Amino acid sequence: MTLAEVRALARRVLRGVGLDRMHAEVVAETMVAGERDGCASHGIYRLLVAARSVAAKIVVPDAVPDVKEPAAALVAVDGGGGFAQLAFEMGKPLLIEKARRFGIAAMAVNNVVHFAALWPEVEALAEQGLAAIAVTPSHAWVAPAGGTRPVFGTNPIAFGWPRPGHEPFVFDFATSAVARGEIELHRRAGRAVPEDWGYDRTGQPTTDAAAVLDGAMRTFGGHKGSALAAMVELLAGPLIGDLTSAESLARDAGRGGSPIGGELIIAIDPAGFLGAGVAASLARAEALFEAIEGQGARLPSQRRYAARARSLSEGVVVPTALHAEIMDLVGGSERI
Repeated sequence: MTLAEVRALARRVLRGVGLDRMHAEVVAETMVAGERDGCASHGIYRLLVAARSVAAKIVVPDAVPDVKEPAAALVAVDGGGGFAQLAFEMGKPLLIEKARRFGIAAMAVNNVVHFAALWPEVEALAEQGLAAIAVTPSHAWVAPAGGTRPVFGTNPIAFGWPRPGHEPFVFDFATSAVARGEIELHRRAGRAVPEDWGYDRTGQPTTDAAAVLDGAMRTFGGHKGSALAAMVELLAGPLIGDLTSAESLARDAGRGGSPIGGELIIAIDPAGFLGAGVAASLARAEALFEAIEGQGARLPSQRRYAARARSLSEGVVVPTALHAEIMDLVGGSERI
């Protein structure tokens, strides 16, 4: 499929399951970005996830985000129970303006439903010349290091750095050993998962993907990933007046929807610190990247950018079974 066809399919299905036009357009773009950049676990497979949340009445399909300014360098967006993408897009212009005015600004996105990666958000800010950090909890699916019962979400951390003349330096990783969507793709394909990805309901290590999904995932890096997961819980939970992962799962009440809660985004304008010296300092950053790549190491996001170049010229491959399952969501509806 071409990316235009993926976009049209995503919009058609999202409108068909009940999302209003504004939500459908921005949510579809995150799925297109996943397919474009070779991230199948965050591509149009997520249509199934989004549709489930709409059907379970987890998400408000026509929510209108409310953007406020609680302080000079702060933005707060109440998403009204809609998907996070629209709330981010509504608050992004003010976040950028405040970061440029004050050198650093933060945006709290509250009362939203999350189901996608964070890297499209920090990449969008880095493309505006800003350094950016984004964090969000999810559902309590992940056990802390030393335990076997879920406390944390997958709790991703994303970072973007502007690179004049190059695509931004971007990374986005879950503090769990792997993204939950990756385990779900293994389950759907009937493939075993590595033993260090999670536990079954009795707290025993397992290679059964379904058992991990029913039990508890692990953090990456033992206590280090566990500490970072706790940090994300605090920054995008109590700090901004939103839910922890355990509270999100409780709010779901067994409906099987996507995580409910908040997100914290911090945007920093290098020129705010450096003034006229910003170009020289960004050049010094390029020396760091050259030192990494010069010895054959790969920068985070390079694989995505390579996949992006291929997808833009060759399109993407969507498994036939997945395409059929997606089309079943709307039963061939032509609502667009």
